[in-house]
Amino acid sequence: MTNEAVLLWGVLFSSIGLGFFMYGKKQHRTIPLISGLALMVYPYFVESVPLLIGVGVLLIALPYFVRL
Repeated sequence: MTNEAVLLWGVLFSSIGLGFFMYGKKQHRTIPLISGLALMVYPYFVESVPLLIGVGVLLIALPYFVRL
């Protein structure tokens, strides 16, 4: 069950990351662009579901708290 959960959470966070990346590229905003890239890449390196969710939530919240 863990493998399926990691896969589904990874797809969810990667999809959100794609949206952040496209927004950052179109609006020329650095933080959403980097956050989107990180959201798309990090699920490949994390195997723990709680860690995957924790890092994903932090990366999603980052553009809302850091404005450059």
